[in-house]
Amino acid sequence: MEEANVEELTQQGIDYLFEVGPSILLAIITLFVGLKVINLLVKFLRKTLEKSSAEESLNSFLTKLVSVLLKVMLVISVVSMLGVDTTSFIAVLGAAGLAVGLALQGSLANFAGGVLILLFKPFKLGEFIEGQGNMGTVERIDILHTVLNTPDNKVVVIPNGQLANSPVTNYSRKETRRVDFPVGISYGSDIKKAREVILRVISADERVLQDPAPMVVLTELADSSLNLSARAWTKVADYWGVFWDNLEKIKEELDKEGIEIPFPQRDVHMFNEK
Repeated sequence: MEEANVEELTQQGIDYLFEVGPSILLAIITLFVGLKVINLLVKFLRKTLEKSSAEESLNSFLTKLVSVLLKVMLVISVVSMLGVDTTSFIAVLGAAGLAVGLALQGSLANFAGGVLILLFKPFKLGEFIEGQGNMGTVERIDILHTVLNTPDNKVVVIPNGQLANSPVTNYSRKETRRVDFPVGISYGSDIKKAREVILRVISADERVLQDPAPMVVLTELADSSLNLSARAWTKVADYWGVFWDNLEKIKEELDKEGIEIPFPQRDVHMFNEK
């Protein structure tokens, strides 16, 4: 009787093996081939991103994300080949993903902003920008935030979601910038003479470009002064040096030529009741 039971169990085992064996073999082959294909796809994606000159942090993050997602999909497919019902498993993953998404809305917005910044490059490392009321040199671009180093050596951390959805001024993207010198002269001064003096000072600076040529225009008839604007072009790296040096020289030369730079004045009239 025991021998019959053993033979019956053995036969059942053999039958079950023949029944599920092909599925197990197919699942193993699928897993092996799938991993090879995923590795090839990830390598192709990495090379494509490198050719597009994308940031290294973005390359690393995207390749890892794609690799994990493809491997999760592969595992689910292999498990389903073995006859396991994956519907409930997928539902649990979806619910968990929704809960995590709701809990991390701000972080996900910053993540999306970081991807957009690294992909479209409105600014790069080392460039001087202004955004969210802060100005500074871009020191680091992470996937969630951007780090600025301000001119007075402060470190400002700005969430990428805010930078990606608001205006950002990039002062370093172009090779040249226009320098504006605001100059006020009295109403009794000669505008043409003042223009000649200012142009002489600016043109003497070798850092000032001659194309476009420097110019001086009258911009406002103010309460106490005639406001002139001297405009010159220079390289970005020379901007502040040109501005500070020439603004001081303009003041000195105007004083030498007797051209008055006025200050606000008020006429006071005194009345005697007697």
